[in-house]
Formats: sequence, C-alpha cells, structure tokens
Amino acid sequence: MAASESSVRIDGIELLHLYHQNPSIKLRNQLVQLHTGLVRKMAHKFSHQCNEPYEDLEQIGYFGLIRAIERFDPSQGYAFSSFAVPYIRGEMLHFLRDRSTLLKIPRRWQELYNEGQKVRKELSIALGRPPKDSEIAKQLHVSVQEWQETKLAAQNRMPLSLDATAVHYVDCQITLGEALPCPRSSALQQQEEERQQLQGAISLLEEKPRMAVELVFLKELSRKDAAKNIGTSPMTVTRYLQKGIQDLISYLQPQAVANGS
Repeated sequence: MAASESSVRIDGIELLHLYHQNPSIKLRNQLVQLHTGLVRKMAHKFSHQCNEPYEDLEQIGYFGLIRAIERFDPSQGYAFSSFAVPYIRGEMLHFLRDRSTLLKIPRRWQELYNEGQKVRKELSIALGRPPKDSEIAKQLHVSVQEWQETKLAAQNRMPLSLDATAVHYVDCQITLGEALPCPRSSALQQQEEERQQLQGAISLLEEKPRMAVELVFLKELSRKDAAKNIGTSPMTVTRYLQKGIQDLISYLQPQAVANGS
C-alpha cells in the first residue's frame, strides 16, 4: 500500500513537471484524476456545513483544482496539495456566498423556522386549512411573538427580485430595478452638472486668462504652444493661468473665498 501511494506521488510530481514545461489538456486531465481525493475530501467537509448537495460542491471544487494545476510551479519545492487546497476551498466558498442569502439570521431561528415549516404542513393536512401562528407556536413550544419574529426574519433575508413591480399605474408598471437609483447614472449626471458649472465659470473669465485655461487645461497644449496661439510669452501664459485659476475658484466657491479659506 505504501509503495503504491509512493508511486502515485512520484507520478504526480513528474506529471506536474511535464505540465509546467509543456501544458496540455491531456496532462491536465491526468493530474485532475490523480488529485480527485483533494476535491472530494473538501466537498464532504462543506456538505456537512451547508444545505448544498455534495455533487454540486464537488463539481465546483474541480474548477479550483484545475486553476491550481495551471498556476502551480513545481520548481518552488512545496507540496501540490498544500498549494491546491486553498484554490479548491476558495471556489467552494465563492459558490456558497453566491448561493447564500443576503441577511444572516441566528442559527436557532433558522432551525426554528425550518421546523415551523414542517409543522405548518402537518397541521394543514390535519386541520384541512392553513394553521394559525398560535397553533404553530404551540406545536413548537415557543411564544407566538417568537415564532412571528422568526418567520419575519426568515422572510426578510430573501433578496427581492429587481423585476418585481414597485409602482403600478393604469397604463404602465415600474419595476423595483427601475425605481432604484443607478449609481453610475447618478455619477454621470453629477459629472455633467460639474462640467457645465465649470464651463460657465470659464466663460466669465477675462479674455486672455480664459484662452490660457482653455488651451492648457482643456486642449492640453504646452505653455509654449499656448503662448504662440495667444501671441505672448510662456511666462505671461503662466501668469494668465494663475489668475484664471484664482478667478475660477472665486466663481465656483464664492463662500470659501469670502471666508478666506
């Protein structure tokens, strides 16, 4: 048995060297087959800590294993298993984060809510109608208030669909996604407002300072080229720029200048 494990380990090291020197799909698949145990062990561990099927976790883990194989450098001298496990674990954690709810609730409430759902089904069959909260709470041996709080927490942890109707008019519907402000649109709108405000302030400058600001800062000309366009020296362009900037500050922040800040 020990000899067999040693042979597999040697074959794995040799394959890793070969793959590092000349990567190919065939070699990569062989390496995946040799190291399936790493993925399965991690999938078993996670499957006992979450509600996701073992098979899904295993398939996700192989993505991490492949990524580790592609990035492993055998010349560094450390074990492949130590290198691969963080990649496998990372893929599974990323998968679980994507599948998890946005709001975490206490474990007791999760267990109580799950048990309450079972009781609800049993009572619905027994009573021939949907049970009341008081009836469910009695079966769970908790107060009605605790059951209602548990139920509310479980319901609120689920993300809302952006396609859900937020406002309904006679001739149209507005979805939640349309009602929410878009950060990118808001930023673009703010940039446009600031651009218009700056352009308006530039138009208030005296002719020469305005020309200097537009040529140097807007058209990105050098001060030497700006001087040629204006018909003056680069030194004078610098003075025009200084005056133009001071005037712009006073136009855009009149209160700050008045306060001497």
